[in-house]
Amino acid sequence: ITCLVISPDDKFIFSASKDGALIKCKWEVESGKKLCVVPGGKKGTEERHMGHASHVLCMAISSDGKYLATGDRNKLIMIWDTATCKRLHIFTGHRDAVSGLSFRKGTHQLYSASHDRCVKVWNVAENAYMETLFGHQDVITGLDSLSRDCCVTAGGRDGTVRLWKIPEESQLVFCGHQGSIDCIQLINEEHMVSGADDGRLGVGVWGSPLPSLGWGAQQSLLSAPGSHSGNVKLWKCGEGFRKLERLWDIPL
Repeated sequence: ITCLVISPDDKFIFSASKDGALIKCKWEVESGKKLCVVPGGKKGTEERHMGHASHVLCMAISSDGKYLATGDRNKLIMIWDTATCKRLHIFTGHRDAVSGLSFRKGTHQLYSASHDRCVKVWNVAENAYMETLFGHQDVITGLDSLSRDCCVTAGGRDGTVRLWKIPEESQLVFCGHQGSIDCIQLINEEHMVSGADDGRLGVGVWGSPLPSLGWGAQQSLLSAPGSHSGNVKLWKCGEGFRKLERLWDIPL
């Protein structure tokens, strides 16, 4: 299993995996029942059957619960009707594996990140490509967005986190990690947290990067990154989002 999302009403879980015979499942949370399965197929047969033909690496669900997007190693993004599990459209355009997907909250605008080092913007309701964003110098390993017309990405071994301002056609670049930046998550519309294989976490405020374990708002929140140590470590964002307080570890 490579990825999963929970529907906005908390009733359903959608999961995907590397198993070509079981690409996408819909589960009912309360009962644990498997409601539908979309089988996969062989590479090059995507137009003739519904499922992916390679490993699914990421997925995202729209905030109204209407659309599900899935991205695979074979450069494809598939759009699904969450109620029926029917495939609605295939987006093509990336030149390498699709590594991250995120719907802009309150809209059907979809951001996709790829190992081809670019971010693409799509209008899912109209099955339309909008634009491509360039800047990363290595594969993009993570992507997130909230309500604003922008997204954040982790650039792996290029050592940067980037905030993409879509209307202004500009970007802010955050540096600070010494290793590959593997994950990025927005805490709210002004602050984000990143994790890297240098063992450090970074909390950032847009436009004002600070040192790792204190990159930069208003309330205490929890972060729970995993690592090669076999533990999930829980952290609390401190006052002003300028430090992280370690709470406890969960061994796995």
